[in-house]
Amino acid sequence: MLARYFTTFYTTEIVVADCGRVTDWLHPEWAGLRFITGEYPDAEIAGRPPVTGSPFMVHGPTSTTIRIKPGTMRMWGIGLLPLGWAKFVGTPAHALADVLVDGHDHPAFAGFASLADNLFGDAPDEAAELARIETWFLARLDRKLTDEERIVACHTALVDPEVATVAEMAEHAGIAPYTVERLCRRHFGFPPQLLLRRQRFMRSLAQFMLDPSLRWIGALDSHYHDQAQFVRDFHRFMGMSPREYAAQPHPILGAIMRARHDMAGAAVQALHSPTSGLNRAHA
Repeated sequence: MLARYFTTFYTTEIVVADCGRVTDWLHPEWAGLRFITGEYPDAEIAGRPPVTGSPFMVHGPTSTTIRIKPGTMRMWGIGLLPLGWAKFVGTPAHALADVLVDGHDHPAFAGFASLADNLFGDAPDEAAELARIETWFLARLDRKLTDEERIVACHTALVDPEVATVAEMAEHAGIAPYTVERLCRRHFGFPPQLLLRRQRFMRSLAQFMLDPSLRWIGALDSHYHDQAQFVRDFHRFMGMSPREYAAQPHPILGAIMRARHDMAGAAVQALHSPTSGLNRAHA
């Protein structure tokens, strides 16, 4: 019953020696809820206030990277598909696109406080924690949602690697182009043209991350005209060049992507099909 609303429920444990911290960059993705116990991470989106000292961090759909600096901690992450955002958050997605907040401080996420405050017990227990997450969302499934089938139709068209233009997306979804524009802005956070550009970029980035031996040129999506176009997209979505990104260690994302790929069939949230089903992963 929950599968159509989420990408994954995943748990991550990070241990950093000598009370230190590591740095990684989250990729552009759908909205995410992160519940943390241990040392709370520092996180920020360039040009926006950082979030520090929070056990409950939330971001809307993103078209840029989030820099995260965690220490030793345990975390549950919940990936909300556009349909899940519409169902359980309800705030227009464009209002929180590329926004990172402390979930306890933002009115859009006040309803999640009971989950955030009661998820972790006195000792780690993944099965019990997962049960609490599932029970919390199952109790809220009766909320009425308009546009449900059209959201799924738009999302299905978006993740089709053969779809490259807004016109093709609208035709694939069987929805008028102006309606696609409205639905994407309200439920996906961005105009469909930017979403398609993000899909093209993320297909390429995920391919490289899973098999760096390809080098960038071998990982490029077929819709790229040349490598220069990909480099421009890299700067747009990640705020750095492909060379700069490849030179950085990825202690968190590398493990999460491999686990997500093995469990969900999609290494990153943005490539997750709305009909592929909910997955649970451990990294």
